[in-house]
Amino acid sequence: MATKQKKQGKQQPAENRGTELFESSEALAQQISKTEAFVKNNSTLVYVVAGVLLLGVAGILFFRYYTDNQNRKAQEEMFQAQFYFERDSLQLALFGDGNNFGFLDIIDLYGGTQAGNLANFYAGTIYLKQGDYSTALDYLEGFSSSDVLVQPRAYALTGDAHMELNSYDDAADYYDKAANSVEDKRFSPRYLMKAGLAYELAGDYEAAIERYSRVIEDFPRSSEDANAKREKARLEGMM
Repeated sequence: MATKQKKQGKQQPAENRGTELFESSEALAQQISKTEAFVKNNSTLVYVVAGVLLLGVAGILFFRYYTDNQNRKAQEEMFQAQFYFERDSLQLALFGDGNNFGFLDIIDLYGGTQAGNLANFYAGTIYLKQGDYSTALDYLEGFSSSDVLVQPRAYALTGDAHMELNSYDDAADYYDKAANSVEDKRFSPRYLMKAGLAYELAGDYEAAIERYSRVIEDFPRSSEDANAKREKARLEGMM
């Protein structure tokens, strides 16, 4: 007895069904109808989700506006402190003159802004010049920047503060950061020489020789080249 087999149509691939949805007006209308029905049956949920998204976008836009505005105000307020810093009037730059803010005021009032961040760099530099190395570290380590010259400079100054506090291992680490953060014929060999000295004072002569060697090999025309050769030869003789 022969058994009849029902012919089944070929199953359309998923991507073809998606294409058919957009090409067929009936299929598209059915999909729109389903969507409208879902919205109608779940209107409260839809409104809540839409409200949350709207508040989120509004919050982001307001935050950007607020931070931009605060940063602009901080930069304007910090202008006089920068002027005093350049004139080496360090106390006025740090504390203000009674009419204009100093860097410490900018940090307190606008700490979350780019200008407030930069004020940490200035304040740390001033305390370093004044010999208050621990306080200098507080501000210098609170500064960070993507600038390819300013950030390495901050690392080097932090290393200087550690050197003055006889923390030679920490100083060497920061000098290494400074040297590795910038590829500059003027600054890189200078930072490497500082790192070499810090490693030597920490008793790690091999690391010191390695830094002097980098100056000799990578920056042979720098003003530090001759000094690096001399310091390397001296340490190798000691070892």
